[in-house]
Amino acid sequence: MLFFIGMAVVICSVIFGYLGAHGVLLALWQPYEFIIILGSGIGAHIVSNPGGVHKDVFKMLPQVITGGKANKAMHMDCLSLIYDILNKSRKEGMMSIEADVENPQSSGIFSKYPAIQQNHHLADFIADYFRLIAAGNMQAHELDALMDMEIDTRMHELSQPGSAIQKIADAMPGFGIVAAVLGIVITMGAIDGPMEEIGKHIAAALVGTFSGVLFGYGFFGPIASKMEHIAHEEIKLYESAKATIVASVNGLPPQLAVEFGRKVLFAHDRPTFSELESKVRAR
Repeated sequence: MLFFIGMAVVICSVIFGYLGAHGVLLALWQPYEFIIILGSGIGAHIVSNPGGVHKDVFKMLPQVITGGKANKAMHMDCLSLIYDILNKSRKEGMMSIEADVENPQSSGIFSKYPAIQQNHHLADFIADYFRLIAAGNMQAHELDALMDMEIDTRMHELSQPGSAIQKIADAMPGFGIVAAVLGIVITMGAIDGPMEEIGKHIAAALVGTFSGVLFGYGFFGPIASKMEHIAHEEIKLYESAKATIVASVNGLPPQLAVEFGRKVLFAHDRPTFSELESKVRAR
């Protein structure tokens, strides 16, 4: 909803401001200028990024519109899942969780939290480190360092779609100038024609510059920024899981370990102590 509200504000501000200054709306409709600008931007995006980044961009675009998946409920599920695994291992021994961490997609514990189970990267992240803990012989600081390296790698992966779109946003004003220059070339070819035609050609060229700036700062730039926010929100799931797991390895009981994970979260997504306690006790 916020995506559509924001886009509507951008478009309406430009259109109504232009009409209020007695502009002719039809003069802004220059489809060939749009083809030059957007086509060049998409082509540059294809050339400059590997195939995996293109897939990640299309996967993240729905979240730009509907909002990121890493919300308060998902954070509570993540912490509750880790609490359940810690509780089971504490009561029944580390070998009791072997089947769960070997195959999270068929695990009874993981199946109670479908949002986490469907996030394969996160589910595998949690399962992998419990598998290492069960194998033994890893100190807390070694586990901490290894988790930091994987989180840094994951952050890089999550940031690539936003970075790719930001590069398009940065290039849009330049492609707008390309369209404008081509419009001037057309104008110069018609310099001996009627003044009305020359005026139309110049207006079309100027619309190219206007469109490039608008696409860059009004559309692609905000989309890239939203993707960056989504990446940071999702990585908090990993950082919260890391804090909880490392706290448990340092000897803290599950009730206190999940509190370490809760404190890592952003304030707007962080459940209260009572909310998290009620969640894990209910489970």
